[in-house]
Amino acid sequence: MSGHMIPRERCDYSAIVDREPLKLPNGARLVLWSIVNYEVWDIARPMPRQVLPAPTGVPLLPDVPHWSWHEYGMRVGAWRFFELYERLGIRPTLSLNARTCEDYPRVAQEAKRLGWEFMGHAYDQIPIHKIEDQAGMINRAMDILQRFTGKRPVGWLGPGLTQTFETPDLLTAAGVKYIGDWVYDDEPTVIRTTNGPLVTLPYTVELNDIGMMIVQHHESAYLLQRAIDQFDRLYAEGKARAKIMALAVHPYISGQPHRIKYLEAIYDYARRFEGVLYWNGEEILDWYGAVAGKALATAR
Repeated sequence: MSGHMIPRERCDYSAIVDREPLKLPNGARLVLWSIVNYEVWDIARPMPRQVLPAPTGVPLLPDVPHWSWHEYGMRVGAWRFFELYERLGIRPTLSLNARTCEDYPRVAQEAKRLGWEFMGHAYDQIPIHKIEDQAGMINRAMDILQRFTGKRPVGWLGPGLTQTFETPDLLTAAGVKYIGDWVYDDEPTVIRTTNGPLVTLPYTVELNDIGMMIVQHHESAYLLQRAIDQFDRLYAEGKARAKIMALAVHPYISGQPHRIKYLEAIYDYARRFEGVLYWNGEEILDWYGAVAGKALATAR
């Protein structure tokens, strides 16, 4: 197995203007891909994100403030998301730590009941680089999600978008068909792995509430402003070629009472436009496989 293929060896550089434009059905211009992230933060480890500086400048364990900040998302914020997407008739992609099915079965069961697409997001929230048996963890996570939902997920997102040089090969070996970790295009692309092609879907670090709210410390309303700016440009460009706009949210951030209305307002805005599709990752993958079958067949 090649464990050291760098990204450039997995894909040739491709300028978007040099490709045949992809077309969406019935003249649609834009896919708005909604990705919800539900995770498990283990109190025994440093928390994946912090909103408060450590009181002495030195991180202390256990980190109860940040454990409970995240826990709010699973107790309260997640239910604001469930209500919103059910009201809109949208079934988003759920980027899910497989351990959520064990630690928060009530939350995972509701997502299953509502028909959300389950996407692999590791076993729990640890960077891939810190996992000793990466292949074992990937298979364990996929197996748990398959048992819970009755269907093996086709998508994968690394915790914090992390992967090592060998991760794409391990993912295809576990049955993964698409990843969200490569945020380098407006369109799906195909990359090479030792087990055949792997599709990348246009996930986002730019339209992501972690980046905006927790890293950059923007005001709550900024999520809406940036989403509108992104939508307007992609919708305009979507007249000539299909575009995908990803929106990534977390219940402990956008599920907060002072932020939820701005997430709701993004969909209120988008629904004023014709030709917008609200697909999940699997639906985007199926469409891309149909319109770009040749590209998929020749990637190796």
